[in-house]
Amino acid sequence: MIVEKAYLELYPDAKLGEYDFSLNYSRKFNDYNANVKRKGNKIEFNLSRKWEKINDDVRIGLIQILLNKIFKTIVSTPNIELYEIFLKKVHIAIPKVKNDPILESSFDRVNEKYFCGLIEKTNLMWGMDSIRKLGSYEYGSDTITVSKIFLNSRRELLDYIMYHEMLHKKHKFYTKNGRSYHHTGEFNRQEKLFENQKQIERDISVLVRQNRRKRGFLKFFSL
Repeated sequence: MIVEKAYLELYPDAKLGEYDFSLNYSRKFNDYNANVKRKGNKIEFNLSRKWEKINDDVRIGLIQILLNKIFKTIVSTPNIELYEIFLKKVHIAIPKVKNDPILESSFDRVNEKYFCGLIEKTNLMWGMDSIRKLGSYEYGSDTITVSKIFLNSRRELLDYIMYHEMLHKKHKFYTKNGRSYHHTGEFNRQEKLFENQKQIERDISVLVRQNRRKRGFLKFFSL
């Protein structure tokens, strides 16, 4: 079984039988997403259907990253390196079918102003009206998602969130001792190049607080 192979290659001194592994593929996940759950000695891996057709060596790397996560270890392997190379390149083959005119305008403005138009277009979509997760870039689906609280905000605030996620697309991530790092020193340096960055961050904090108070107000009157 591929999970057992990944486990023994990651922990050569371990013995099979200590854990009951299971591996499932689901259409509920976005492209190339995955998670792992542990309950006692039962460890369940859930992968997107997209992973079924991917080379075993790459899938082993993914499973080993999830094992590192569940066991809080920092072991590196050649398979993990293969997985990371795959994830950094997979966006090239991802169809760009999700779009929104407001987000596309923001992407184009930021691309021209800060990246000389060199960032390839991603899938662009609105998420929930979250005040915790303001934006995200998903490598597997090449998708930038932005919280709906920016739908009617000043465009500078939306553009800053877009800029942050485009930096993730540009810089990807690097791994050290089995851990992946997404906010590198260079990432942080470039983030500060956004015009009026400190004031924009303060304004975003105000927007988040306004939405938090609004929800509290609506919740009070719905009781």
